[in-house]
Amino acid sequence: MSKNTKAASNVPDLFPINETIKTDPVFSRRKMLKIAGVAGAMTLTGKATDILAAPARPRIACLVSYWAFTRSHADWIICKLMDGYWWDSAHTPSRVEVVSVFIHQLEQSELGQKVCKAKNIPIFKTVGEAVTLGGKDLAVDGVVIVGEHGNYPVDLKGHWLLPRWWIYNQVIRVFEQSKRSVPVFNDKHLSYNWDEAKWMFDKSRELNFPLSGGSSIPSYFRKPEIELEIDTPIKNSIVVGVAHDEGAIFHCIDFLQCFAERRKGGETGVKSIQSIRGPETWKWVQRHPWAERLLESVRKSFDFRPGYFQENKRPGLLVIEYNDGTQGAIISGLEVGWTYAGEIEGKEDPTIVSILGMPGPFSQYHAANDLVHWINELMVTKKEPYNAERLLLSTGITNQFNESNWDNGRYSEVGRRIETPFLNIRYRSTRGPRFIRGERPPNRPYIRGFDQ
Repeated sequence: MSKNTKAASNVPDLFPINETIKTDPVFSRRKMLKIAGVAGAMTLTGKATDILAAPARPRIACLVSYWAFTRSHADWIICKLMDGYWWDSAHTPSRVEVVSVFIHQLEQSELGQKVCKAKNIPIFKTVGEAVTLGGKDLAVDGVVIVGEHGNYPVDLKGHWLLPRWWIYNQVIRVFEQSKRSVPVFNDKHLSYNWDEAKWMFDKSRELNFPLSGGSSIPSYFRKPEIELEIDTPIKNSIVVGVAHDEGAIFHCIDFLQCFAERRKGGETGVKSIQSIRGPETWKWVQRHPWAERLLESVRKSFDFRPGYFQENKRPGLLVIEYNDGTQGAIISGLEVGWTYAGEIEGKEDPTIVSILGMPGPFSQYHAANDLVHWINELMVTKKEPYNAERLLLSTGITNQFNESNWDNGRYSEVGRRIETPFLNIRYRSTRGPRFIRGERPPNRPYIRGFDQ
């Protein structure tokens, strides 16, 4: 065993499962077309070597905080990068090759050790070794950072101190030393700390590499399957969903931003943020008729009884004021998944779009199929699937959600309104729809190479 796989040496020998067409429950039309294309190429040329001339798949280093259970983001994402994912109603083979893994909390991550051993992927002891493959210079074509989950502390203000910047910083050191860089994907928000997050974004621009990441919710299945046109005259917007802590509210914020950035004139940045928790949430809603109307439209669309949202035992609200005068709000609410409601000029009724359900139970296709699709696109095309400015802006809003309720060391349910000139982030969305469509995936067991 090489020194690079020594970290997994304490895992007992495991028996891989041989995958064949016969045992694959999702032998899809896409696979048939792929096989037909290969056969056609051989028929036309008479040479199997022509097939081997296809471009090599980008080689990817996966750097994770923790990989210990099937709900781990690392498990959802990396398994699909290795074994394929669900996109547009079909199993889709991954177009990248995972060649190295780093796990920060390795001893607690037995599942990750088992997967890597079964797949013959080395686990390196350091971030630097993982992206250089044990050498001196950058040796991979892309980097995936999944700094989500693990035994990390939460500070007094509610920031979960996950090591995303710490991992990213070591990647940057290798980029600078090697005098070249490759695409980087960062799961969820960039960092719990604004200065770190801004540094991460700035480094992507300084070293000229595409940066992506964020929540999986903006690109998940939508009901209805619609996207707002660029330059839609949005007046005000809300998102209703679970939003009681940093990890949960980021999904809501990123979902809000994927609509808000398409408003007339594009994204102008955020002027102020205020977090309100507890019963005062509903007093604020009553004082702002636009928010009350949009919340009522969501209630009616789900046919809930009057006053349903006010029964939530953990009410909360995040108020976002944009530089162009439009407003947004995240309202904590249950049983609606993540639901957007937008007040659009010239339309009598709000536009409502919901993200509903996960294709459980926890199986190969349970979650993150959309993220893995766009990771593939990022690595193959070397272009950002959507503006990294949105990732930075969503990160900044999330940071201030926790700051608002604290002032001079004291906590208040009615948070202070924070002016945010540092969030004057302007950009225009130029992308078409980026969400997954078609049939939802089947329940398919993980392809692990060993019995769970």
